[in-house]
Amino acid sequence: MDDYPLLNLFWTMLWFFLWIMWLFLLFRVIMDIFRSDDLGGWAKAGWLVLSLVLPYLGVLIYVIARGKSMGKRDVQQAKERDAAFKAYVREAAAADGGGRSGHVEDLAKLADLKDKGAITEEEYQRAKSKLLV
Repeated sequence: MDDYPLLNLFWTMLWFFLWIMWLFLLFRVIMDIFRSDDLGGWAKAGWLVLSLVLPYLGVLIYVIARGKSMGKRDVQQAKERDAAFKAYVREAAAADGGGRSGHVEDLAKLADLKDKGAITEEEYQRAKSKLLV
């Protein structure tokens, strides 16, 4: 260990970290090129060739030229995913797969009928057991 001082180890770790961050940025730019709807096929091909042939310069130019819209696309995609997830949760909570209203709503209606005196406790228990089966 005497021939590799601690400072060299730190420098090596720093350069390794920067290299990993560089790869992350390169793949992020390539994903953004393909995800972008406002670029045509030739423009996408041009950006891709520039990013792969001259990676440092190409990615730097891409981030300078399209970095702001890159962030907007990220936000838009996150909103679309969030809306799709919320719609899925609402759909799953409202129906049990067969298009019927959910068990929670049916149980609430039964409890309301029992509270109003429209059904007896025995009828309530029978209907509840049918719903939960």
